[in-house]
Amino acid sequence: MVEQTWRWYGPDDRISLQDIRQTGATGIVTALHHIPNGEVWSVNEISQRKTIIEEAGLSWSVVESVPVHEEIKKQTGQWQEHIANYQQTIRNLGQCGIHTICYNFMPVLDWSRTNLNKAFDDGSLALIYEQKMLAAFDLFILKRPNAAKDYPEAIQKEAEAYFNSMDADEIENLTNTIIKGLPGAEESYSLKQFQEVLDAYQHIDDKTLQKHLLDFLNAIIPVAEESGVRMAIHPDDPPWGLFGLPRVVSTLEDALTITKTIDSEANGLTLCTGSFGAGHFNNLSEMAKELAPRINFAHLRNVKRDTDYNFREEYLFEGDVDIYEVLKTIIEEEERRKKEGRKDFSIPVRPDHGNQMLGDIGKDNNPGYSLYGRMKGLAEIRGLELGIRRSLINY
Repeated sequence: MVEQTWRWYGPDDRISLQDIRQTGATGIVTALHHIPNGEVWSVNEISQRKTIIEEAGLSWSVVESVPVHEEIKKQTGQWQEHIANYQQTIRNLGQCGIHTICYNFMPVLDWSRTNLNKAFDDGSLALIYEQKMLAAFDLFILKRPNAAKDYPEAIQKEAEAYFNSMDADEIENLTNTIIKGLPGAEESYSLKQFQEVLDAYQHIDDKTLQKHLLDFLNAIIPVAEESGVRMAIHPDDPPWGLFGLPRVVSTLEDALTITKTIDSEANGLTLCTGSFGAGHFNNLSEMAKELAPRINFAHLRNVKRDTDYNFREEYLFEGDVDIYEVLKTIIEEEERRKKEGRKDFSIPVRPDHGNQMLGDIGKDNNPGYSLYGRMKGLAEIRGLELGIRRSLINY
């Protein structure tokens, strides 16, 4: 079976390690969120967290994430020192027996939604992204210079009408949703601070950011190889530009550039079906097959999307991504690696995001990371995997 994992935000997470054991997950996906961006994760800090996890009968399977400092992305300030620290953190994680690191190279915002509690017909609550809401924030709340050129006229009109319908509480809620930081994000901003960090990227386009990413990979992948660590870059979420910021992990072409330019098993991807899948231009079944040799970690969730850059997070089998084909490809890739004799054949998989439902509604949930919605997703993954494996000729 694929290694079934669960994201845990550490000792302060409302969902305990004992709760997680009861979901059926065996591996933990976590990070040392208390260590400031750019600093080295010491062996002592890593070992303390690993001990807590193992004493609960689980294993620390994946780090998500070791944040990439903004100065590395921009190649400003102390970016080379930050890379050296990142290299040492990789060495320390490898020394502690943690061999998969998920990370991202998204400027400023790690992931973005416009509503964290959209009610479904069944009463559950989900995350959604509406382009008119983002445009309303960008054009009329943030008032970013030259923002209008990034939106079609029809969206600008919808955004204006939506903004004019909002009261003060709704404006504050939308602002907080977008810029105050979401799970996994390491920064939050005021409006003034947000505009300042956007200004710092004015002269960095997709091509420049891609070069900076490849420079970063050229520095860290040899260290990962020596340390027995597999890197797994997470796609942009959503997979298109926001607020004039560049994007470099949004399409199959982007992913192939990353993995082929630095050709190493240690230079891999997190196949996030929801992040890539939010883009109507991405076919996840085809992407999984093309990228299979470089899938080092997978997030499984689904989305309903349209061609106007709107999407909502959906139950695992009810969106636009063919989860069956994706998981089948992951299983087949694991079997291929086993036949090659690779000890690192395992591809950890976790349920990614889940609706707030049942007893989670009204509790203090990290957006997307409630208990029951993800437990439902994990149960579906487990059942689907068993069915796929039983159907394989050589099972």
